[in-house]
Amino acid sequence: MEKKFMKGCEAIAEAAVRAGCRFFAGYPITPQNEIPEYFARRLPEVGGQFIQGESEIASVNMVYGAAQTGTRAMTSSSSCGISLKSEGISFCASARIPMVYCNVQRGGPGIGAIQPAQQDYLQATKASGNGGFRMMVFAPSTVQEAADMTYAAFDYAQRDRNPVLILADGVLGTIMEPVVLPEMKSEEELAELKRQCSSWALAGHRREEKKLILPGGWAGQEERCRANAAMYETWEKDVQVEEYLLEDAEYVLTAYGTSARVARSSIRKLREEGWKVGMIRPKTVSPFPYQAFDRLDYSKVKGILDVEMSIPAQLLYDVELAVSGRCRVDTCLRSGGEIIGFEYIINHFRSACGR
Repeated sequence: MEKKFMKGCEAIAEAAVRAGCRFFAGYPITPQNEIPEYFARRLPEVGGQFIQGESEIASVNMVYGAAQTGTRAMTSSSSCGISLKSEGISFCASARIPMVYCNVQRGGPGIGAIQPAQQDYLQATKASGNGGFRMMVFAPSTVQEAADMTYAAFDYAQRDRNPVLILADGVLGTIMEPVVLPEMKSEEELAELKRQCSSWALAGHRREEKKLILPGGWAGQEERCRANAAMYETWEKDVQVEEYLLEDAEYVLTAYGTSARVARSSIRKLREEGWKVGMIRPKTVSPFPYQAFDRLDYSKVKGILDVEMSIPAQLLYDVELAVSGRCRVDTCLRSGGEIIGFEYIINHFRSACGR
């Protein structure tokens, strides 16, 4: 295994290449520009194709076209750019085309600032496009996780024939950390992966053999919706969550991504002060780890503090659904590109949970 010191965006791109991604189309937008820049250099080295589209809309539809040949394909953007890609992502979900994309979130509201935020949670987990489809959404908090999750995302996308999202933010995209890179898939492995798509992929066939990929199925769409719903139910086995210092916890912080990194530092400080604090960190925010909250001992847990870089709170909706009124839930929030700090969390904790 190879270990390098890399930016988060670069690690995401390299992990994708090692997972077999051979097509990338994208459009520049801060703070994710290092992803397409890295692909532009790297893909030609492995016989892949990089295209800078004339827009986000053009780019996602290029990925749609490449992915329906059975080629592992990817795009990326930031917040408002993802909104422009949402129609193409919806088409991929409707036509059951596997693709991977990354959102390196920026501030809001709306187009917002280029600084980091977590204001796309509801878009990512509840409304990534029209038609009511769902996706697996991974939320890394370290560069290592960003690489590992991206690498795995291509296998999940191919397994389900469905889009998969890596939900990052500007902090994770630009920080540099040591990362152990996954193994490069061999040409033989890639050929086998593409062969596994032969029953549906538009990759050339005999004249008498016809293949047609129709978004939504066109006929029998209710049956398609039922089949999709059944597939989503199977994702319970794929839930990933970190449960940190919960054994004796009387208070629980819950956060994902960059906010969880900072929350961990806050917990260490609060523990030194005598507070029994733990954390639930969703690694997959879709499917959400509701069962981790069910496992809490609510005769002992006095309160939960939702920590996120979003105003109004968005992760809070899933947290409150998971808790279902069994204890008090408070919030600690920043937004608009203001990065949350551990002293900020500690002060909010003392105010909310210390009373």
